[in-house]
Amino acid sequence: MTLFFQLLISGIAVGGVYALVGLGLVLIYKSTGILNIAQGAVVMIMAFITYALSEQLGLPFFLAVLVSLVVAMLLGVLIERLCLRPMIGQPLFSTIMMTIGLMLILQSIPVMIWGTSLKAFPRYLPEHPYRISGVFLSPDYLYAFIVSICLFIAFLVYFRYSRSGIVMRAVADDQMAAQSMGVNISRVSGIAWAFSCLVASVGGIVLATITSVGIFLSPIGLKAWPAVIIGGMDSIPGALIGGIIVGVLEGLSGGYLDNMLTGIKDVAPYVILLVILLIKPYGLFGLERIERI
Repeated sequence: MTLFFQLLISGIAVGGVYALVGLGLVLIYKSTGILNIAQGAVVMIMAFITYALSEQLGLPFFLAVLVSLVVAMLLGVLIERLCLRPMIGQPLFSTIMMTIGLMLILQSIPVMIWGTSLKAFPRYLPEHPYRISGVFLSPDYLYAFIVSICLFIAFLVYFRYSRSGIVMRAVADDQMAAQSMGVNISRVSGIAWAFSCLVASVGGIVLATITSVGIFLSPIGLKAWPAVIIGGMDSIPGALIGGIIVGVLEGLSGGYLDNMLTGIKDVAPYVILLVILLIKPYGLFGLERIERI
């Protein structure tokens, strides 16, 4: 039973990070209808940039994190202006191929600059695990989950009460109606991409704290896709629930089944994804859209 709770708690913590990365996917999809395949690559490259600022340039770690967040938002605006804005009105397939191209470019940059060897952030969290009723919890996992929850609450408050957040919700509901009311759709798209890269940067830093900095962070970041599809592509709370489901399933399958079925922890989230899609094609909390002819 102790092993079960150990795997459960660590799975919830990692799932919170998946949900955080998935939040960026939801923000872009809700605001622009674009499926951003490059989100995992942004997770990876921002972890490398934080490493370079702190370890190679010598900035204090938390200052390096703040600079990285600003760089991430600028990167999001740059991607939207140079790559995605010219694709407005083009077929969905072309837009998806653009984000795939971005993914491949962003994945190659760290390899050319830093190589493929693993790097490590400086230690800034306590090293001794916390013990709760016989279950040991690493500070890395605990603070990763706390950061994820805090950002989710911040974005929920932002979308509910801030003027720009309400505008983004209006664009998500009906772009044409919002535009007829004077909403600048291009500006909303830029904000969505900036926020998406911001949360991807935080997710990359948190994942690198738990593991290390390396090119493997890109495929880990892509595990946000099962999270948001399970929860619903247009649901922010759904991204959180979906991320936790993926993290817990990955942890339990890796702890109990990996000895018998090697690699099952990487496959299990996609199995549950297929099952849920067969039952609820729009995800657990996704808005079901019915088109009448």
